[in-house]
This record gives sequence, C-alpha cells and structure tokens, in this order.
Amino acid sequence: MTGETLYDRLGGREGIEAVVDEFYDRLLDDDELGPFFEDADIEMLRRTQADFLCEAAGGPETYDAAPVREAHLHVPFTEAHIQRAIDVLEATLASFDVHDEDADEVVQAIAAYEADLLATPADDED
Repeated sequence: MTGETLYDRLGGREGIEAVVDEFYDRLLDDDELGPFFEDADIEMLRRTQADFLCEAAGGPETYDAAPVREAHLHVPFTEAHIQRAIDVLEATLASFDVHDEDADEVVQAIAAYEADLLATPADDED
C-alpha cells in the first residue's frame, strides 16, 4: 500500500464509478431518501459524485460542478437524512470490501460538507 493513493486503493476511476453507481442505486431504492431523487438527473449526479470522490481520493479528475451548497440549497435535508445517506454509503463501501480506514476517508470527504448539505435559502438572507 506504500505510495498508493486512496484513489488507487479504490480502483481508480472505474472502481469509484462502480461504488457510486451502487450507492445511487441504493439511495434510489431507499424509502426515506429515494423521494429526494424523483426529479433528479441521476446520470449527472453519478458523474459529478464520481468526479468529486476521484478528486477527494487523490485522482487526476476535477470536480467542476456547482458548489455543494448551491447544488443542495433547495433540498430539504435534515441531519437524519445525512446520517441515513452516510449509512447507505458505508454499506455500499462494505459491499465492495473497501478497507475500513479507506471507507472512513471516503465518508469524511462527504461528511465535511454537512453544513452545505443542510443549508437553506433562508440561511443566505440578510
């Protein structure tokens, strides 16, 4: 593992895309979270999430979609929704036999944006 990046350990772009695809399949099937994606462009979400994780994992890709806060400003997520999504992500990573330490890095990369995911338009009013 010496010298390997998280990106390498996750299988590069191909491995990360496989995880992201499974993650979104699980989100869509989830009774609590699935409704958030009813009108979403799932293919765009899969692509941008893969770009985000590739960049966060040390890969050559660049996340160049809308900032996380802007993209989620009108999505009424609660802390419980975020925790549920993290649980789904952890289960997805486990299904790919991702080592616990690597899975924690992936989860932390996303969890770092919790405040942006929970922001509402009212937060920007002043």
